[in-house]
Amino acid sequence: MSSATSNDAKVNGAPPTAILAAASGAREASRTLAFLPTDAKNSLLRDLAERLTARRAEILAANSTDVDAARAAGLPDAKLQRLQMTAKSIEQMSEGVRQVAALPDPVGQVVKESTVASGLMVRRVRVPLGVIAMIYEARPAVTIDAFALCFKAGNACLLKGGREAAGASGVLASIAHEALRERGLPSGALASISDTSRDDLRALLQLDSLIDLVIPRGGTELIRFVAQHSRIPTIQHYHGVCHMFIDDSADMERAAQLVVSAKSSAPATCNALECVLVHRGIAERFVPRLAEMCAAAGVRLHADSEAFDLAVPTGRATTTSRAEAADWGKEFLEMTLACRVVSDVDEAIGHIQKYGSLHTDAIVSHVPERVERFVRRVGSSCVLVNASTRFNDGFQLGLGAEIGISTSKIHAFGPMGLEELTIARFEVRGDYQTR
Repeated sequence: MSSATSNDAKVNGAPPTAILAAASGAREASRTLAFLPTDAKNSLLRDLAERLTARRAEILAANSTDVDAARAAGLPDAKLQRLQMTAKSIEQMSEGVRQVAALPDPVGQVVKESTVASGLMVRRVRVPLGVIAMIYEARPAVTIDAFALCFKAGNACLLKGGREAAGASGVLASIAHEALRERGLPSGALASISDTSRDDLRALLQLDSLIDLVIPRGGTELIRFVAQHSRIPTIQHYHGVCHMFIDDSADMERAAQLVVSAKSSAPATCNALECVLVHRGIAERFVPRLAEMCAAAGVRLHADSEAFDLAVPTGRATTTSRAEAADWGKEFLEMTLACRVVSDVDEAIGHIQKYGSLHTDAIVSHVPERVERFVRRVGSSCVLVNASTRFNDGFQLGLGAEIGISTSKIHAFGPMGLEELTIARFEVRGDYQTR
């Protein structure tokens, strides 16, 4: 595994030698991976999945050390939850790799084919992007998710993970390198760097001749830094301010359960619910019941004046507080949920258009006209009807492991699976035509 530290010397402003070597190795590996047969890719991935399961104890031990150090350093609870691995999460990670192996290979797929007036046969064919740099924070599983998807799509990956997850990420990378080495494949297929300073990261982001795409996945500060300094095309995996509108046609008991689950099942994830919008027609009955269920689940409500007045008489005032202006459009990443009463679906849509982050939004309704209006007018990467926001996830949507959820409206929007890690180019066949 390639690694780089901020102690590497820079010459005339050039990147540290280890960073340059890692990027160069990834570029060289990408030329091999682009033409690797599907069977060879799938075989390695199935082997990798087995290795992950077999080395679970080693992975958990490294992760436990990471978590203890991060907790002692005062890492916020939201990041600690993202950092924590369990036997279940490792098995899900392994299953995600198996799913990727089972998916059709997008490389070489003919997207469109036609013969134009000149007699040329024109095809659009999927090809790998090349080298993909992932910059992420305290998420060790991204090491495997990113590698599996990039590898199957014929790309090399250059990974810069958070130092909080360095132990577990290092073990995961070493397992992938073992699988590559046993098949005679280049280790640069998964290049990694660690402990870089912001100056080093800035230098990495200038390597547009070696890296084809950068994907920052983390907090607002990281994403803004990458977007500001990168000379390489960037897809942002920005924060998830996820909303759910409860229409007056909803089954109130089931809707309340849906809201609580979407918030509490994994509150630190980007697809967790952050704001519930309640139709005024059911607010008098729904809000008290929601406040009661939130209190039982340990979820704190930040409610607008109307919702607060309805929630407090339930005796749950200790878990319900008045919302402030900053609560709208906020990604809490903890057991806190904003709540607002709206007059109808149009006001809900307006709120989402103003405060949403193009990540995930949902409607709970049984009125087809309202559902269609919501779906058409809410422009997020995933819009759900009568389902939890937590389903905006590559694993849940059948993509296998995802490399992240893009909130950039370019070639990839939403969970990025295999197809999103390729690009369609033109292949043209002729018979000596001239212009």
